[in-house]
Amino acid sequence: MSACAPTRTTNSTRTESVHQPHSPPPAPHRRFRVAGADVSASIAVFLIALPLSLGIALATGAPLQAGLVAAAVGGLVAGRIGGCPLQVSGPAAGLTVVTADLIHHYGWRTTCAITVLAGLAQLGLGCLRVARTALAVSPAIVHGMLAGIGVTIAVAQLHIVLGGTPHSSVLDNLRALPAQLANLHPAAVTVSVLTLTLLLLWPRIPGRVGRLLRRIPAALVAVAGSTAAASLAGLSMAKVDLPSWSSHALAGLPEGPVLGLIAAVLTTTLVCSVQSLLGAVAVDKLAAARPCLTARVGRADLDRELLGQGAANIVSGALGGLPVAGVAVRSSANVNAGAVSRNSTMLHGVLVVVAALLMVPILEFIPLASLAALVMAVGIQMVSLHHIRTVTRHREVLVYTVTTLGVVVLGVLEGVTLGIAVAVAVAMQRLARTRITHEEREGVHHVRVRGQLTFLAVPRLSRALHLVPHDAHAVVELDGSFMDHAAYESLQDWQNTHTAQGGSVELTGRRPGTRSSEPMPLAEGHGESSVGCLCRPWTPWRNHQCEPSRSAAPADHTGAPSEPSGPSNPSGQIGRSARDSRSGHQLARGISAFQRNTAPLVRGELARLAREGQRPSQLFLTCADSRLVTSMITSSGPGDLFVVRNVGNLVPLPGEESGDDSVAAAIEYAVDVLKVRSITVCGHSGCGAMQALLTAEPVGPPTPLKRWLRHGLPSLERMADDGRPWARLAGRAPADAVEQLCLTNVVQQLEHLHTHESVSRALREGALELHGMYFHVGEAQAYLLTGTDGDEVFDHVEAAGLSA
Repeated sequence: MSACAPTRTTNSTRTESVHQPHSPPPAPHRRFRVAGADVSASIAVFLIALPLSLGIALATGAPLQAGLVAAAVGGLVAGRIGGCPLQVSGPAAGLTVVTADLIHHYGWRTTCAITVLAGLAQLGLGCLRVARTALAVSPAIVHGMLAGIGVTIAVAQLHIVLGGTPHSSVLDNLRALPAQLANLHPAAVTVSVLTLTLLLLWPRIPGRVGRLLRRIPAALVAVAGSTAAASLAGLSMAKVDLPSWSSHALAGLPEGPVLGLIAAVLTTTLVCSVQSLLGAVAVDKLAAARPCLTARVGRADLDRELLGQGAANIVSGALGGLPVAGVAVRSSANVNAGAVSRNSTMLHGVLVVVAALLMVPILEFIPLASLAALVMAVGIQMVSLHHIRTVTRHREVLVYTVTTLGVVVLGVLEGVTLGIAVAVAVAMQRLARTRITHEEREGVHHVRVRGQLTFLAVPRLSRALHLVPHDAHAVVELDGSFMDHAAYESLQDWQNTHTAQGGSVELTGRRPGTRSSEPMPLAEGHGESSVGCLCRPWTPWRNHQCEPSRSAAPADHTGAPSEPSGPSNPSGQIGRSARDSRSGHQLARGISAFQRNTAPLVRGELARLAREGQRPSQLFLTCADSRLVTSMITSSGPGDLFVVRNVGNLVPLPGEESGDDSVAAAIEYAVDVLKVRSITVCGHSGCGAMQALLTAEPVGPPTPLKRWLRHGLPSLERMADDGRPWARLAGRAPADAVEQLCLTNVVQQLEHLHTHESVSRALREGALELHGMYFHVGEAQAYLLTGTDGDEVFDHVEAAGLSA
């Protein structure tokens, strides 16, 4: 197994070698080898790409061969050079409107030249390593741009579906639609309806038969079915016409106004680059669901991907092809079909070349109405309801709407420019908008600040603060992520003055301070302000610096304040009582902060979980150590993880004598009742249980802790066995014997899991995966277990969004 439970070998003479994280596996003996999974994936992608490439070429008004050229070049050139091995490039629906507009204004040969120039611009951007900067564009703008393009495509293709010819702009197409509806072409409408019906119903065929049939792409079934029906019925309509390749038009010298050509190149570069980079990020997310695949291909190198897309556009434009970009539909099909390397993308390009040369007589049976219906469906899908709900939830619907309407009415470049302007205006308005309220409850004055606290809000803040009487207790709640220096000084001056006049101040919410998170000084000796916790709810683990009053007794090396012992305080009883009081007070404050700040935000989700019940996807078995916050290190929330914690993250072997019913019951419940799809055993650095195993004395009474730790003895024996290779971290050796035992223990507990009947049965059925994980507390770094020929390596997990 790979990242799940590594397969063991008994060969202890294995040559030790350390390869860099996310580097390719060692080169095999053969020079070139294609995995069977890549072959099957390439066929699946080819079957999707062939009809879509022809349909997109039809929608742009380009020669139909141009779509095949772009698909072949995207697979071969971008697939070989690009930085995202599993992304499939080719003619994209997102470029349809741009390309159609270029062909309308400049002609086909100049459009090809613009594609070449856009490729050169992409090469320059890739060399400047600005790919990550392109992702700084607001998602609302990107989704709005794609939605506008989708609307434009759908309205234009609707005319072909009805048997007519589209116009050059959306408004013209809408004005001509009533006349087109009055003059329907029955054969075109029939073929289009059949295509859309097959496209809609094919993925929804139920049962086992449906699972088998769904392996054939719906796009291929729709086009092939409508083509067969049209041929058998003898319907008369326009069909695909592929002229001889000898008459195929190549790129020519660009002709037209210089400023217009520059704008065209910039627009093509922008759309190609943004769509390709967003596609690469999406492919990374798909691959992340397969840890074995992520360890093999690594994360996308976005700068290299930009270079690959630029090279592909240069070649495609020079050969008379459409602009090339990463295509989400083909890329997701490639990953879901089981591709394991860039070979699948390149093989799909080879298959397109073969089809373009040998399948021309078959392709010319396809009705244009069928291709138009296919592309119209793609355009409709580009207006995503999920994206609309997302931008609405983040209060960016105005940016989305303006961008969409701008693209539809004015064009892609103009629409994106409008969207950027609106996004900047909204951001500035949010930065300047601050809500400050004052109210008195039971003698306590509450001043609540909502939003960013800048110099613009200082006058209103001062007015609210001066409503607090001199000797009153005030609670100032700051709920924002930024405070500039002017606001900081204003608040600090008022606090010092208020406490000097006999009042008290309590600051809650985010840690107030400057941009560098400098903590706000608190006055001493005035109620809770001297010992107040400055941690924001939900993030008590971040910069948790809840220190006792400076006037308290000095702290010892553990950080706890020391109390003198003596006749008046035997054995420090008063000190312990004071500490217990502070602990209880901190717990009550934390619960109160949750009820005030967090509960309103999560109440809806928890109510849904209460109604529907828990449906976690993972069983997460880890140590009881307080430094391991499972939801934090896995970025999970309520209902995501079924967590089992014990001392040493141990999985006792089943059996009456050695077993432990609590852990076994949790495993059985998670696998058989909750139907979790994976089990993760997570160890960590500095584990006290592993230290106890290494230093345990054989004599002494059998305490509960000693009886429990006997379940860790197999890990200790495994580490002492010279015949077994040691588990290790990628890139470095374990720091000491304790870390070595922590790593070995994770591997051993994964083997213990196999002995549980519910786990072994689910593994045999392919319904469960096992994963090993190690978390280094001091580095805040997670490692996932990978395995090759008995070599257990914990490979570090890269930060999200960073290239490998």
